[in-house]
Amino acid sequence: MSTSLHEPHAAPLRGAAPGPRGAVALLTVSLSYAALTAVYVVTNRAAPRPGTPGRDILSQYVRDHGAAIDLGAFLLLVAAALMVPAAAILARLVRRGQGPGQDQGASPATAFAGGLLASGALACSAALSWTLGRLPQEAPAALARTLADLSFLAGGLGYAVSFALLAGGACLAARGSGLLPRACVATGLVIAAAGLAAALTLIVFGFSYLLPVVRFGGTAWLVWAAFVLARSRPTAPGVNA
Repeated sequence: MSTSLHEPHAAPLRGAAPGPRGAVALLTVSLSYAALTAVYVVTNRAAPRPGTPGRDILSQYVRDHGAAIDLGAFLLLVAAALMVPAAAILARLVRRGQGPGQDQGASPATAFAGGLLASGALACSAALSWTLGRLPQEAPAALARTLADLSFLAGGLGYAVSFALLAGGACLAARGSGLLPRACVATGLVIAAAGLAAALTLIVFGFSYLLPVVRFGGTAWLVWAAFVLARSRPTAPGVNA
């Protein structure tokens, strides 16, 4: 009898909040990803900037930072692997949070696709960086410059645009459900806009300042969203407020 009285109230609560296991897993993966990103930035601080002559890349960066290049590629590849479950769990949580009566739309799928693309961009950047570190000193300077540029485009621009899809899709899906606070949704949409605007770097390099905004701001937003979801618990069916 008691169970039937509480049954109508339990169903919407279960639809309105994510399950603890998924949310805690998202928080764990997001924190791990953030830690790897921080270590990677410290390890890769000597990476050549766009415009650095190829001969300088070979004679200074490749020659003097071989171990750092290998470690950075490893960290980036692990971060790329973590991005996949992070995107999958986040997309599933925001889809469940919309509830059975709401229009699911393409937003959760867009978030997951953005995560996959971001993971691929990081993995490509890691592979190109590792290949750059294998070049001998007598390698053509143009080859070194090309590999450095491709690594920058994949890990910087490619990642920023892809993460924009992840953040934008998740925020649009959660906007009407109240799953994430308005401040978190607004921040995610701003980061998504910055990521899309970063594509203008291909035309005007001055827009490259948006790349670290998306990389670090997006990572902080992902941890914030995961923390909010992890704290969101459905009320047990038999407990009165």
